[in-house]
Amino acid sequence: MKRENLYKTMIGLALATLTLTGCSDEWDDHYSTSTKEIQGGSLWDAIRQDPSLSNFASVASACGYDKALSSTQVFTVFAPTNDVFSSSDAEALIQTYNSQKGRIDDDENTTIKEFLQNHIALYNYSVSSRSNDSIVMMNGKYAILEPGSISGTPFIKANELHSNGVLFKVGTPLQFFPNVFEYMSKNSELDSLYKFFYNERFYRREFIADESVPGGIVDGKTVYLDSVFAQRNELFNANFLNARINREDSTYWMIAPTNRVWDQLLNEYSQYFVYDQKVPDRDSVMYTNPRLAIVQGTIFSRGINLDHMIKDSIMSTNAVYNFQRRANQWGKDSLHYYEYYHPYAAPNGVLSNVTPQECSNGQVFVSDDWKIDKRETFYQTRIIEAEDNRAIKEVSKVENTQGVLEETISPKYRVVDNKSPFYGLVSNNRFVEFEPMKTTVQHSVTFNITDVLSNIGYDIYLVTAPALANDSNATDIQRLPTLLRCTLKYHNEEGTEQAKQLASRVETKGDEVDYILLAENFKFPVASYGLVEEEPQVTLMVETRVSSSQVNKTHTRTMRIDCIILKPHEE
Repeated sequence: MKRENLYKTMIGLALATLTLTGCSDEWDDHYSTSTKEIQGGSLWDAIRQDPSLSNFASVASACGYDKALSSTQVFTVFAPTNDVFSSSDAEALIQTYNSQKGRIDDDENTTIKEFLQNHIALYNYSVSSRSNDSIVMMNGKYAILEPGSISGTPFIKANELHSNGVLFKVGTPLQFFPNVFEYMSKNSELDSLYKFFYNERFYRREFIADESVPGGIVDGKTVYLDSVFAQRNELFNANFLNARINREDSTYWMIAPTNRVWDQLLNEYSQYFVYDQKVPDRDSVMYTNPRLAIVQGTIFSRGINLDHMIKDSIMSTNAVYNFQRRANQWGKDSLHYYEYYHPYAAPNGVLSNVTPQECSNGQVFVSDDWKIDKRETFYQTRIIEAEDNRAIKEVSKVENTQGVLEETISPKYRVVDNKSPFYGLVSNNRFVEFEPMKTTVQHSVTFNITDVLSNIGYDIYLVTAPALANDSNATDIQRLPTLLRCTLKYHNEEGTEQAKQLASRVETKGDEVDYILLAENFKFPVASYGLVEEEPQVTLMVETRVSSSQVNKTHTRTMRIDCIILKPHEE
């Protein structure tokens, strides 16, 4: 027999606490008076000998739980009587168990997970007139134990103590509520979503020996009466969805696309995630990223999105919660990636025209009318800040008289003072001034560009800053414009580097923040989105094209670069 333990640390702590909580004064009185209050035999003896529990006993026996319930392991059982759990109900569950046996692991078998483990908890629990405890069932679900009921289901009989635990009789079978993660498998309209989340690329189960219950040694190996597993899913991690939607102690909402919507989005999004043939694990990346593009931005933590907030906006787990970090990461024009304004407002609110389904840890909103705009999630404007320490790939070099390569320019990081008229006009109020170290040569700087999508049109801008942005006393020579040539390098689908000159001789505006349009509706044949690149495949080289006769007369060879912008083209 196996048991799914979704939350190793949480359940361990919770059970320890609940065990102590369950041992109230009345509980101590109940069990310490004398041994005559302990009924004869084990829990299993009591269940199989009770005619009113024969249907429950038949399911437990068919699934192998007779062995556990007759062992020394301590349980609390909440058994429905035959009056509310018929023989046909039991037979249907046994047939389900047998149909799944051998095809899936026991801890995933729905009869075990959703029925038996939903009626059994580890350790002793009793009720008294003061009971109001939260306990954890074997399937990880929380239940509220009150004087006369468990989670609202009334007791017919309570506190029947046996040698290995406590038996309750309940007036109706306990309802199983799937969590957000489990719900995907319950709704046939969500098959595509379910297959992605449960794909073996991400989803696995790990056996936890320390929390499992050994039952003896057979052929030199430990046999476990109760095997504890933990669910692991990489999609829950911070670099993917940042949401552990299988946790019973958290509350999430999720907008779930129906199969029709999934197919429609996947057909569109796949073209944006074509990678060159030299990318490691290319097939896996091309499978994962368009599907991630669908689901990122669909999950919302209720711990962040409180009732009084969500009428105005709702932030998904992929949003950047801190305002300043959002400004630094995405710029002022794009503060709401993965955040949606007026979510309930028809016709375009992301929570309008969706069907809510209650889950044990939140709600799933099944959507056949998709309202999440790709331009609010992955289909983003890319801003490469020149001052980012990952942005500069290299600067130009020449040999000195000893044959040693020396840089011809030196990057100087400048800050725009908050009293400057240019404050707020320069991105992040920072730029890089590339000061010439050699006066007789042209200079260049190459910037790394990461996370581009394939087959979408980008408008590419180079943004330059004026000398006055950092120095209100800049001289006339310092304020001169410069002449630039810009060359874009990128890969084709075979992984071969391509080069395209975007501007051969463009002049900056000396005293203005200048947005220079280098290319309009430019499409990269392959993506670099999501790749961790030691040598980014996309770069932009910016070179001075100022002649010797122009230097410090009409133009300067000093470059002041604010940022590079790749903005999805709009017709």
